Amino acid sequence: MTVQAATESGDPALAGAGPAGPPKIRALGAERVFGRGAKAVHALGPLDLTVGEGEFVCVVGPSGCGKSTFLRIVAGLTRPTGGRVEVRAGSPNPAAMIFQDYGIYPWKTVEANVRFGLDVRGVPRGEARARARAWLERMGLAEFAHAYPRQLSGGMRQRVSIARALAVEPEILLMDEPFAALDAQLRTILQDELLAICQAERRTVLFVTHSLEEAIVLGDRVVVMSARPGRILAERVPPFPRPRSAEVRESAEFAAFRGELWALLRGEVEAENLARGGPGATPGAQSGEGSSRGAPRPGGAADQAAAPATQPAPEPAAGPAAPKGA
Repeated sequence: MTVQAATESGDPALAGAGPAGPPKIRALGAERVFGRGAKAVHALGPLDLTVGEGEFVCVVGPSGCGKSTFLRIVAGLTRPTGGRVEVRAGSPNPAAMIFQDYGIYPWKTVEANVRFGLDVRGVPRGEARARARAWLERMGLAEFAHAYPRQLSGGMRQRVSIARALAVEPEILLMDEPFAALDAQLRTILQDELLAICQAERRTVLFVTHSLEEAIVLGDRVVVMSARPGRILAERVPPFPRPRSAEVRESAEFAAFRGELWALLRGEVEAENLARGGPGATPGAQSGEGSSRGAPRPGGAADQAAAPATQPAPEPAAGPAAPKGA
């Protein structure tokens, strides 16, 4: 019942993962139960999954199936109550996590937010500032380096969160529905930006989403989870080679693949909704554009307590009007 971080020097438990080499992440019978006795909620598993070096894996499933719980287990923010999760890492802190709620500090400037992880790791100030500014330039935020989060739009805040995660050059990038709170147009823009960055960087990414379209556009592989307790129903590989452009959304193959994923997922979504006393699956679920803020996930409060403070108290002083644009 452990989360292990193995070094690059070798761990027999992580060997022999096939032609791509040993996996970066491996879950073996991972489970998570919240509470005890009659009030216990079996949120996740048993779940078995491997994620290869440089692979972008998207996880989709009904609300409350344990997707975010699994991500937090990989991040070390929550411990499994059964099984194990192994992470092959070359550094003590190999992963960076991007949350749905941005997780940036309102009292810090944009540059200071992006530099935060580098400061924590003891990177010399000059180097940290240069790396932060390079990522701000890359994310189109250079002119807002000295602005505060309250002065930014939602899309700009999420760009700050992404820049902060990538500035520390993580071996593994964990993303928990990072675009769920954004409108459809801005979501598409940030998907395209992330696609370009990840194809250039080729980092290992584990990405949780409710959007089938998002999973198909971004992922090397799409993992479909069942209703609670979340298990893996199927894994599918999008039929689009890398480098991939956003135009794949307009193809007949894209629509067919989305239909295949929805056929796998629909029964699980309907079962989960009925279990909660709600209606059956809605049309929005097929496109993945329905709200991700459905019924609360089991253990959500426990997970939030384990995570770093991502929503500090807002700064009392009023700021200037937010700049236009995303």
